[in-house]
Amino acid sequence: MADELDWRTPDVEALIDAVLELESRDEAERFFRDLCTLGELRDLSQRWAVVRMLDGGLHYAEISRLTGASTATITRIASWLNHGEGGYRAMLDKLNASGGKRSRPYPVAGER
Repeated sequence: MADELDWRTPDVEALIDAVLELESRDEAERFFRDLCTLGELRDLSQRWAVVRMLDGGLHYAEISRLTGASTATITRIASWLNHGEGGYRAMLDKLNASGGKRSRPYPVAGER
């Protein structure tokens, strides 16, 4: 439990501050590519794809087939989506409100 309480370290705060300074897609792409290994980028993007597919109402087995994520990973992401800090939901709502419909190869809640 202590780890969950201590996640907001000065280094995490500095990283978040840096991300908040990104001003363009190109700048974000370059920053994340330098920051992360290809495996880390793949893992992060896979998690975000799972979030979007869960929000779209896809079944865990279908999400696993499409993304390669294990059902255990999908279950953990679903738990954070429904009972976490609210960050996933806030970003989904923000993107939906702004019409962020780029590259959605799956149904999204309200668009069926």
